Amino acid sequence: MSRIAERWRSHLLTTFSGNSEGRPHWIGPIEEGDDAGYFGPGSAAWAVHGGMATMVAGIRALLMQTLHPGAMAGVHDWSRYREDPLGRLGGTIQWLITVTFADTKLAGLESSRVARFHDRVAGTYLDARGVERPYAAGDPELLSWVHVVFTDAFLACEQLWGGDIPGGADAYVREWAIAGELVGVPTPPRSERELRAQLAAFSEAGTLKSDERVAEAVRFIRNPPLRRSMMPAYRVMFAGAVASLPEEYRRMLGLRRSRLPAVWATGVVLGAVRMLLGSRSTSEDAARKRIARLQTRRD
Repeated sequence: MSRIAERWRSHLLTTFSGNSEGRPHWIGPIEEGDDAGYFGPGSAAWAVHGGMATMVAGIRALLMQTLHPGAMAGVHDWSRYREDPLGRLGGTIQWLITVTFADTKLAGLESSRVARFHDRVAGTYLDARGVERPYAAGDPELLSWVHVVFTDAFLACEQLWGGDIPGGADAYVREWAIAGELVGVPTPPRSERELRAQLAAFSEAGTLKSDERVAEAVRFIRNPPLRRSMMPAYRVMFAGAVASLPEEYRRMLGLRRSRLPAVWATGVVLGAVRMLLGSRSTSEDAARKRIARLQTRRD
């Protein structure tokens, strides 16, 4: 059993950090820096992004992103998620973790890296009314959609499977608005109420669309090319992500809530992962070392 557990631990660490020891290349730079970062210990962002519920939140966010035809066109036309899904996942995780735990300079540089990648993503798509429209990844509408569904997913999953959020939901939405601004989101929500209103506005405007591209992406998200030994746990988390979605979005995605207790089972899986990986991330440890060094210097 211990060998199986260690093999699972190695697989998980390699999948989410690119390193079987769980120390990805961005940890070193997080330990460096000249300030505490945008958030810091005791912040809502640290609590949410340092928890295990992020594993399910990532699935939910990816599912939701597919429903905007402009965002889906960018993924379909430009992303290498089919050829290198873990590479794309690693890039997203690097941005999330760096903005959350690094100092402000590194958070800005990492956000600039993401923005530079977006500069070349452009094309056309058919909107929900069948009208051809141009898109660019830096369009305010697309940036807002991605930010809103990301924030919504991580907040909802932390509320279902995580612990108490310091300052509550409003604090998390307000703090993570900083990350939105760093990548060019014009008016990120700053309260849970604003988050709900902005998310609903996309549906009310008739912006969202379900088509074969969405179905293809959903099939890929449901069955990604993970190691066979990891798939049973992944399927449970996928079912949990689906169960966490409002019925309106499940219907558009062509998904049904499992008849099994998916929310409970997902909690069990996340608890097992927590036992294997530990309760605190290496990124948070690196940030705490940086902050302790800076405090020592001031003293």
